Amino acid sequence: AQYKEIGMQYIAIPYLMEEDRPGTEKFLKNIETFKKIGEACNKVGITLLYHNHDFEFVKMPNGQYALDYIYTEIPADLLQTELDICWVKVAGEEPVDYIKKYAGRAPVVHLKDFYKEGKPANMYELIGIETEKKKETGKFEFRPVGHGMQDIPPVLDAALEAGSKWVVVEQDQSYDTPALEAVKMSRDYLKGLGW
Repeated sequence: AQYKEIGMQYIAIPYLMEEDRPGTEKFLKNIETFKKIGEACNKVGITLLYHNHDFEFVKMPNGQYALDYIYTEIPADLLQTELDICWVKVAGEEPVDYIKKYAGRAPVVHLKDFYKEGKPANMYELIGIETEKKKETGKFEFRPVGHGMQDIPPVLDAALEAGSKWVVVEQDQSYDTPALEAVKMSRDYLKGLGW
């Protein structure tokens, strides 16, 4: 109710800690909790979203990715998508395909660009999550939108086709470029595409 009072239209489930993820005992219980949160949001006119990372792209016993399992188990009126295209791509899937898959259920698309080579081991440290340090065998860094490995124009087209209301630009970390300059680079790139 407090979020509604300040004008929020959406609330997102932002991240699952390791003990809550697919493949753990808590995961199926979490799905039931998500339903309850969705019901509470509905009562005050807020839409609940789920923000993915790459760890939802593991297979469930029925052969579905856990991300798809979540959306199969929870009806669209209780849970919508906030697809993060970086993590969809890192998981080996195509963001455009996933946005189209959830057309009508994807009000917010999370634009995030990156550069990756090899098999980086500590990517979640880059978003402030402490994990057991593993030996790096690659490189991963976030980039301003349009300055990494993502093919952004088809993503924007798919978002429009899917009925998305918002695209949200995120760059978890900026490296050699000051953060506000990186923001400007993302914004200028999108403006150049007519956004």
